[in-house]
Amino acid sequence: MRVVMIAPPWYDVPPLGYGGIEAMLAELVSGLSRRGHDVTLIGAGRAGTAARFLRTYDAAPSERIGEPMPEVLHAAKAYALALDIDADIVHDHSLAGPLSAAARAVPTLVTCHGAIEGELGEYYRVLGPAVSMVAISEAQRRFAPDLNWAGVVHNAVETASFPFREHKEDWVLWLGRLNADKGAHIAIDVAREAGRGIVLAGKLTEPAEHDYFEREIKPRLGPDAEYVGQADAARKRELLAAARCLLFPILWEEPFGMVMIESMACGTPVVALKRGAVPEVVADGVTGLVRETVEELPEALEAVGALDPHACRAHVAGNFDVEVMTAGYERIYRQVIATPREPAGGTRDLALPVT
Repeated sequence: MRVVMIAPPWYDVPPLGYGGIEAMLAELVSGLSRRGHDVTLIGAGRAGTAARFLRTYDAAPSERIGEPMPEVLHAAKAYALALDIDADIVHDHSLAGPLSAAARAVPTLVTCHGAIEGELGEYYRVLGPAVSMVAISEAQRRFAPDLNWAGVVHNAVETASFPFREHKEDWVLWLGRLNADKGAHIAIDVAREAGRGIVLAGKLTEPAEHDYFEREIKPRLGPDAEYVGQADAARKRELLAAARCLLFPILWEEPFGMVMIESMACGTPVVALKRGAVPEVVADGVTGLVRETVEELPEALEAVGALDPHACRAHVAGNFDVEVMTAGYERIYRQVIATPREPAGGTRDLALPVT
């Protein structure tokens, strides 16, 4: 198949540091290319995959996250670039890009990477049959079952690219974006109560992240709680492989959580709260311990040492490897391409309120 892949504009593909969507995209592009598909990637910054690369920004405008114009301009450029490509399907991972789906002759598939409840779900609801949707977890799809879903495909990693380590060190790891919903402050409190040291590595670039860090994280740091900055791909693998476990005390219904599969790929189990897609990703009692409340987490930090690192690695290889994800998207591409759709520029009724 001939696939046009549209990335968000904010980070390179693959990302040099933080960037879960971009990491997933890089793996999908590689997987599709290995299986003989013709992939064109439209994105910002440097060319980092085997796909033909068309650039919307010379440098990814990471410092402008939160501003509308980079997203809108990227979407407009991506639409114009895609017009010149003889494709079977456009697979869009950006926010504004799907607005142009109804104007193109080939179908558009959108992977929803965010929380689907609220305005994001309303946005896709208005787009209606102009886009086919892929959820990254069953938990995500349950929040908006009425959308034009084509299926569910879990995110994935190249399992072999993560170092396996059987014997772990004593400290626990928190890794992610520094905002309250990710629960870094809770992770410090839980590790301290359990008598375990904790290492925190996370994205700290946006004003809201700095505010949260100054208010909740900095006062909690000490000899047993160290913040080591944002980890690049190599450093992230070192930390994940060495840690006793990954602590994942999320406070929202996160639709996936890439760091969980990255951790398990290293043979490192996950201790997490039962929110969002956690029960789909972590095999409770086998590759981690999933708990209902924060109060149960300190005990879990002790019990997690009995789990088998080999089982963690095998779980990822069998369920969350790039080959599994790629096969899932291949199946959905064929399904969407074969489904009759309205002509480009066609009209339809929208269930919008009239005032």
